[in-house]
Amino acid sequence: MASAAWSEKMLHLLRRMNNFYSPGSCRAKCFRFEIAGEQVGWIPPHVASVLTRYPDVFDPPHGGAVSLCQSLDSYTKRSEAVDGVLQTQRQEGSFSCLSGWRDERYDVMPKFCDAPSMWMERAATSLFGVKRYGVHINGFTVDGGGEVRMWLARRSATKQTYPGKLDNLAAGGLAAGVTVRHTLVKECDEEASIPTALAETARPVSTVSYSYADEEGVFAESQFVFDLELPPEFKPRIGDGEVQDFYLLPIDEVKQLLVTDEFKPNCAMVVLDFLIRHSFIEPDTEPFYQEFVAGLHQTL
Repeated sequence: MASAAWSEKMLHLLRRMNNFYSPGSCRAKCFRFEIAGEQVGWIPPHVASVLTRYPDVFDPPHGGAVSLCQSLDSYTKRSEAVDGVLQTQRQEGSFSCLSGWRDERYDVMPKFCDAPSMWMERAATSLFGVKRYGVHINGFTVDGGGEVRMWLARRSATKQTYPGKLDNLAAGGLAAGVTVRHTLVKECDEEASIPTALAETARPVSTVSYSYADEEGVFAESQFVFDLELPPEFKPRIGDGEVQDFYLLPIDEVKQLLVTDEFKPNCAMVVLDFLIRHSFIEPDTEPFYQEFVAGLHQTL
């Protein structure tokens, strides 16, 4: 039987990472963000009040929604108009999240399979609750006796978000116009110095999706998850400086670390998904098995 304390802590983490749809969340007060009549996000009320200053870009809130003006009728027009607003707000210091401006563009669309409606600066996406996508890689080894160990990365102390926390072997956001597979290979190379030929053996196995809200806004995120079995002799090396160290750990040790403050929360979810898929967590011994599975795969 799984440790009751471990199970409760993991359940708490999943509930926190899915709090946007919990009873009493801020969702009831948020405005739908719509482009050409389709919802692409959620705008908190404190953000919506600021957007009313830009009537040439945003229509006033109506019927529970904030929409882009119909005159902004192309990908480029929408992107440039909204970016102009965000650049102004960045200078004025209205929103703390914009102090972490990255000059990284994320596509905005109703669903991943849809054509993008516009791009938006990564640091601003929580203000509009638009869906954000990323790629996470579980790196692991299997020795001659069948024992599985997992490679974990420790984030650099200078990272803008979750500095010094444990992370998956490699991971990164999906930039506008870039494919999932390209992002996989790029992040493996830049963060862990994994050769392209080896990175391309990674298998797409799952997505992990969740929506949470905090003081900076709404985070609706879906991570494309890959498993990468590495040769026992392979050792990742620090690449672009976003990682300060790598550890190869037994699965039991990794499992215990998931529910500590050591782990970046969404990366802990990606590892939990690995543990379930590889039968390190089973329904006969984990009472919250169904809650875990549901918490990893929420509809955005």
